[in-house]
Amino acid sequence: MTDLSVEVCGLRLRNPTMLASGVLDETSKSMLVAARAGVGAIVTKSVGMDPRPGHPNPTVVELDDGLLNAMGLPNPGIELFSNEIREAKKGGVPIVGSVFGGTEEDIAELAARIVKAGADAVELNLSCPHAKGLGAEIGSSPDRVESICRLTKKRTRAPVLAKLTPNTSSIADLARAAEKGGADGLVAINTLKGMVIDPEARMPILGNKFGGLSGPAIKPVGVRCVYEIFVAVDLPIIGVGGIATGRDAVEYIMAGASAVQIGTAVWVHGMGVFSRVCKDMVKFMKDNDYKSVSDMVGVAHPG
Repeated sequence: MTDLSVEVCGLRLRNPTMLASGVLDETSKSMLVAARAGVGAIVTKSVGMDPRPGHPNPTVVELDDGLLNAMGLPNPGIELFSNEIREAKKGGVPIVGSVFGGTEEDIAELAARIVKAGADAVELNLSCPHAKGLGAEIGSSPDRVESICRLTKKRTRAPVLAKLTPNTSSIADLARAAEKGGADGLVAINTLKGMVIDPEARMPILGNKFGGLSGPAIKPVGVRCVYEIFVAVDLPIIGVGGIATGRDAVEYIMAGASAVQIGTAVWVHGMGVFSRVCKDMVKFMKDNDYKSVSDMVGVAHPG
């Protein structure tokens, strides 16, 4: 019998798919829809200490092979968002609270508060490429990644996952820093920093000029990053970037991921993408004599 259930950082998932942060996860209503659609776990919208309006429009550009977005981390702040998490818990799947901040202290405090609200684990957004003073701007330094993870682990007993940026010379160094700081797991990758110009208008399309590229275009980068991290550290990895089919998910898993997150494909194909990915995976596993997801983790590595 083919078994899609997985355990990642102490979280039991009915299947290895997770709703990625930033896509239909800002309200309890949308998160409950994801739970009913068959997702294994839900990562919330990234939340800060105070309400944040985000960047001015336009904030999203649709491309042939993905999306370029510069939302700017809009959110209602931790106090109001705590109510959404409490309601979303009724969906019966693990909730991972995503947090961001400009200082180690803010991030650690937010982690503690989001767990208190009911989150089963915390994802540290150390990788957003289009928010000044936040995300990748602090997550590109191994020293800061280590100190953020260490302080956060002192504030909460819940699993802490560090979401790493690909906009770096060595994502393996960031992974090692997170491991040294006590992180329980890693998420790779966030979006790649990009830009689109309107030739007729002779100006960038996005209101923020720069944005984060997601979708099929970044999948080879994400798979490569997971592959490199797998040999650098001894931590569970959750793969993200361009996953829309079961075969995409299997690539990440064979590179070393224990689970995968799906975001842009939800935007493009709707919530039904989770069940389709799982159906594809079951067929692949049966055709290739894999009994469980864990049997495939890291098999693309020699030896």
